[in-house]
Amino acid sequence: MKTQTFKRILCTVLATATVGGMAFSTISCSKKVTFKDLEIPEGGYDGSAVTIEFYHTMGQNLSDVLDTYISEFNKLYPNITIKWTQVGNYDDVRDQISKELNAGNQPNIAYCYPDHVALYNIAGAVQTLDDLIASDIEVSHADGTTETLGLTQAQIDDFIPGYYNEGKAFGDDRMYTLPFSKSTEVLYYDKTYFDEHQLTVPTTWDELENVCKRLKELDPKCIPLGYDSEANWFINMCEQYGSPYTSATGDHFLFDNETNWNFVAKFSEWYQKGYVTTQEILGAYTSSLFTEQTAETRSYMSIGSSAGATKQRPTPDDKGNYPFEVGISSIPQVDPENPKVISQGPSICIFKKDNPQEVIASWLFTKYLTTSIEFQSDFSIVSGYVPVLQSVTKDPYYASFLNKANGTAYVAALSAKTCMDQVKAYYVSPAFKGSSVARDQVGALMQACFTGTKNLTGDAAMSYIKKAFDDAIEECEYQA
Repeated sequence: MKTQTFKRILCTVLATATVGGMAFSTISCSKKVTFKDLEIPEGGYDGSAVTIEFYHTMGQNLSDVLDTYISEFNKLYPNITIKWTQVGNYDDVRDQISKELNAGNQPNIAYCYPDHVALYNIAGAVQTLDDLIASDIEVSHADGTTETLGLTQAQIDDFIPGYYNEGKAFGDDRMYTLPFSKSTEVLYYDKTYFDEHQLTVPTTWDELENVCKRLKELDPKCIPLGYDSEANWFINMCEQYGSPYTSATGDHFLFDNETNWNFVAKFSEWYQKGYVTTQEILGAYTSSLFTEQTAETRSYMSIGSSAGATKQRPTPDDKGNYPFEVGISSIPQVDPENPKVISQGPSICIFKKDNPQEVIASWLFTKYLTTSIEFQSDFSIVSGYVPVLQSVTKDPYYASFLNKANGTAYVAALSAKTCMDQVKAYYVSPAFKGSSVARDQVGALMQACFTGTKNLTGDAAMSYIKKAFDDAIEECEYQA
């Protein structure tokens, strides 16, 4: 493979501006920086002493898990030093790296979301993984054993498909990331109340509407459903209906269409009837309505992150008794036979470096964490995220964790079990410069339509909704 050098205008985040009431990063091109594509050495990793910088967002408990497995990795590769840095939240990681790219001193590997990778790729700074994945070079360990540099077919097949395919969500069919740990959305419900009133857990949106109607009859003061993320709700509906949302190539912003107008209109009507609220409208996570027993207004269902299961559980009394048992199921679907559930949570990307041994070492460490059943098991149990490997469910330690699943003390295990039961449903949205803007805008338009159509019906309500879509498209095109 020939070594190719790309000279690009490197763009760095310089400031934060506010347009239409929303903050976003402005990009300014400052200078040319050379990023060198990897030419895999004939022997792969040659045992060189290299230091790998890893930016992540882990707290102390997860960093402790990471340190344990760094020690195990170093038994195989003692000359590879892993130096990690906790950099705030995911957006803080993005902003820090965006600044460092301008000077060419970016880390070796980092937590990332697809839109972050699209930003880094303005500079051509992210190492594509295809050649590394396909490599059959044998690499030696310190103990004399060896491993294949690339991934075996069995290792590729073990990844949950929707998580693995996120690495190719950039419009050119190249692989840029490997999944690290993931979450999704699930439907939490008050199982005790549902059982008492013989309510059926909804599997479709029509069934959900009927359950909301019945809950309003049973408790007129309640808001039956809280949905934390308006953006996820919109994107899920596009995917479930097979309706355009965005594209990584060509015209990026495709969500202004009749199918999408209609489901926003329908859910706006739900809001007017008091069936639903959202995090932005409520001003807090909707779990606050779901878990609160003494408030005049409460909810009996909540759609939120699978990683936040313990936040969806009510507080036990002094004797450890819970006010109600939490049930967890997949979110409702347009077609339960063809389910679609959003994939979230961090992946890992590797940055280009002049020294190919740094890139090879970064790959070996990334491969180690993402294909290790033991690491994925331990990290997932501590974090509340879902492992990215299907075989983790067969690991005795993780299987024991799942077997404890219940709606009280082990609600996190119940959430994980629900997630692992729907591994074929996960999808990711296209990633491009501006994909995060689209996400923000569809969330904002959902909120605007819910609150703005309060005194409108029929054609007047639909006109308002269409105008909100027009405004969102205009804002997306302006910001991107």
